[in-house]
Amino acid sequence: MTTAERLMARGRAEGEVRGMCSSLLRQLEFKFGQLPTGVVEAVRAADPAELRLWALRVLTASTLDEIFA
Repeated sequence: MTTAERLMARGRAEGEVRGMCSSLLRQLEFKFGQLPTGVVEAVRAADPAELRLWALRVLTASTLDEIFA
């Protein structure tokens, strides 16, 4: 893999994570209203596996604590 290909792949991966983060924040705001700063920061700092888990939990959670427990 060339340097250019590695950079492109990294850029795509970073873009995917940003998109997941943005989508999750929109879902959380829609369901729970204005989010605490700590929740927003946690989502922005999360890795892809955490984002996927939280995106599933938002479907059935009644509280933010149920998502981030």
